[in-house]
Amino acid sequence: MEPELTTDPKLSDILEELKKLEMVFHDPEAGSTREDFKMMTEESFWEVGASGNCYSRNFVLDALEERVAHPHVDKWEAKDFYCYEIANNNYLLTYTLIQGERITRRSSIWRRCEAIWKVLYHQGTIVKE
Repeated sequence: MEPELTTDPKLSDILEELKKLEMVFHDPEAGSTREDFKMMTEESFWEVGASGNCYSRNFVLDALEERVAHPHVDKWEAKDFYCYEIANNNYLLTYTLIQGERITRRSSIWRRCEAIWKVLYHQGTIVKE
């Protein structure tokens, strides 16, 4: 039923870069300051959470700042990463995030502007058994 998603080998370096950047959203050890988060998100960034609710950039920045201030104890696992170039210097990154019993499929759209990566959009969808 699920597609076999294999990243084009020509994108392997980009995939590795985006995997590291994406963990900023999930791992307090990868995160830093609000200013760092602002620099890596487009001003128009928005997110659809696993709840189905839409969140603004400021809401997400607040949540990331709170997560860094009060890190969680659980270790999360991300796997099955896939990267696809959807337009010149614009990439779709998908993966599965395991947070204990909670499993979500994640997708983000990233844009490379010269040497800087910016995320435009993020979505999480809960996987039901």
